[in-house]
Amino acid sequence: MPMKNARLVVAIITNLLDEAIIVAVIIWGLPRLGVHLPLYGLVLICVAFLVYAVGFYTVGSQILRKKPIPGFSDMVGTEGRAASRLSPWGFVKIMGELWESRSEGGYIDKGEYVIVTDQIGLKLVVRRKPPATLS
Repeated sequence: MPMKNARLVVAIITNLLDEAIIVAVIIWGLPRLGVHLPLYGLVLICVAFLVYAVGFYTVGSQILRKKPIPGFSDMVGTEGRAASRLSPWGFVKIMGELWESRSEGGYIDKGEYVIVTDQIGLKLVVRRKPPATLS
């Protein structure tokens, strides 16, 4: 079973269990405390909880489908541009951030496209991006 369907099945089952607990508390627990809720109140509470659960599942699914945003832990493979000449050290701009970088082979002129190949501490190792793969 694909992961998406498995998550949907688990979400439905847990929502049904939650609804059953709510109904049990309202039908058997509240009257013992002297609180009597009409049937339409029970239905409204269950519908409200169902709307909440569907919304939470939808938002959670969208978040899980998003590609991770590159950050320091996974900068290898990201692309950017040289913000200064790298000979071999300089700065590159990746997703609007400046990173101190070292070129892998020779110099790289300002404005050239680069690809991150490695990380050394807080510094990146980059190489010139081949012209055929410019996107």
